[in-house]
Amino acid sequence: MHCYKKMRSTIYKFALLLCVCFCTSVANADGIAVTKAESHVSEDGYELSANFTITLPPSVAEALIKGVVLNFVSELSITRSRWYWLDTAVIQDEQQTKLSYNALTQQYRITRGTLFQGFANLESALRVMGHQTSSSIPVSEFGSSSGSVVRFLKGEIKYTAYAQMRLDTSLLPKPLQVNALTNSDWNLESEKYSWPVQVEQTATGAAPKP
Repeated sequence: MHCYKKMRSTIYKFALLLCVCFCTSVANADGIAVTKAESHVSEDGYELSANFTITLPPSVAEALIKGVVLNFVSELSITRSRWYWLDTAVIQDEQQTKLSYNALTQQYRITRGTLFQGFANLESALRVMGHQTSSSIPVSEFGSSSGSVVRFLKGEIKYTAYAQMRLDTSLLPKPLQVNALTNSDWNLESEKYSWPVQVEQTATGAAPKP
């Protein structure tokens, strides 16, 4: 009996260790993942936002330190269902965010258009860069010239929002573009996450937990 209890305890500890190792590997996985996405309703229309967790592989982080600028493209969009054909895009908002490293100031920088912000470490830069927000979507984009957003979205028509982010490898230096074709480290792209746009309340979607 004592031997059985000891064996059972050993098996339990081993299983617990495997679980911890698995959870750690998932948490430290490289790439881009959607952790939350939502749409905010106002009288002016809709505003989409999404939070992405971005983890750079060591080789990509090293290239960044050596002066390679990384261009990330985020897409936030809404489509309208059509019973007679494929869904049509109501709005498709693409934004480019540049991530770079300044060796003189030893700071990471994210740039969006003419705006930029410096960070002391990579983790802080990636966390801020991971929050993406679309421009305001006018109500006229929903296919009507009058009335409120609620009236636009009532009926059989269904609206679906999407969020996705990827590293634009076409803007890398030529040698790295060739390397990206065979090296999966540079294939940084989140899954295309979708959620329904609700009428009665602010639509909110959260990515399923791993």
